[in-house]
This record gives sequence, C-alpha cells and structure tokens, in this order.
Amino acid sequence: MNRTQKMIYISLLSAQAVILGLVERSIPFPFAFAPGAKLGVANLIIIVAIYTLPLKDSFKLVWMRLLMTTLLGGTLSTFLYSTAGALLSYFGMLIVKFVGGKKVSIIGISAAGGILHNLGQLIVASTIAQTWTVLLYLPVLSSMGILSGIAIGIAANFLIEHVSTIQKFRNDLEKKSTKHTKNAFKSVS
Repeated sequence: MNRTQKMIYISLLSAQAVILGLVERSIPFPFAFAPGAKLGVANLIIIVAIYTLPLKDSFKLVWMRLLMTTLLGGTLSTFLYSTAGALLSYFGMLIVKFVGGKKVSIIGISAAGGILHNLGQLIVASTIAQTWTVLLYLPVLSSMGILSGIAIGIAANFLIEHVSTIQKFRNDLEKKSTKHTKNAFKSVS
C-alpha cells in the first residue's frame, strides 16, 4: 500500500465514523433504564482502524472523528464527554489487545472499550458535578457497554473477515509488525 492509498483509507474510515456518530446521535435511545446510553456504533470503525492501521494513524482517526462530529453537531460539553470516553476506550482497547495477544478476541477488546468509554464519560460528569456519586451509575452503563461492545465486536470481526480492502490493510499491518519484530530480535542478538 502506498501513502495515497493509506490516506484515502483513513479518510474513508473517518467519514464513516463521523456519519455513524451523527446518525446514532439523532436516533432516540429506547432504553429508559439507562438514560444517556448509546450503542457506540462509530466505535466499529475505531476497532477496524486498530486492526488495520499503525497506532499513530488509528489515533489520528480517533481525533478526526471527535473533531468532525463535534463541529457538525455537538457542543463543548459533548466534546468533553466524547473525548474522555473515546480516549480512555481507545487506549484501553490497545492495552487489552497488546497484553492479551491472541488470547483476547476482537469481541473482548470491543467489550472492554465499551466499558471504558462509559467510565471516561462518568469521570467527566463527576468532575463537572464535583461529586463521585455520579460513578454509582457505572454498573448500569457498564452492562450496556458490555452488550453494545459485544455487538460492535461481532460486526467488526465480520467486516475484518469479509471485506477485502480491510483484509488487505490488516495483512499489510501484520507484515510490517512481523518485520519490525524480526529486526528488533536481530539488533538484540
């Protein structure tokens, strides 16, 4: 893959994440027992990016999605909540992916991201409210985060296994990481 192909791929993923985020924001959530809970459909694209792009490029994608979604239909408070949730979720998913290795599936990584996204948003809410009692809402949101994370993980797994362009970028990323690992072992020897 050349630089132009990679930039087009990142742009397409960014556009898809923004559109999914805006569409999800416009749909009222039917679960009255968990006000404020969302499915997190835009995280589908972030998970695909984690598995198909180098870290710095997937991180760019997270920021582009946050900025564009806020500019197209958000406020400062939605930006604060979204940023805290997205960054905690992103870094948490990366940690689970690298520490868990082959033992943790895409579905498990996505479920962890769902929980961490909610935790990040509740930390911002408790900071704004100046009370930690807001975190008592975490079990309710965590159950929703796990369920939506599983659903998003299943969808991401399907996309990664069945879309040829995504498979190509994943294979390229795996080749590069294998090459870097071999070079690191050679330099240590």
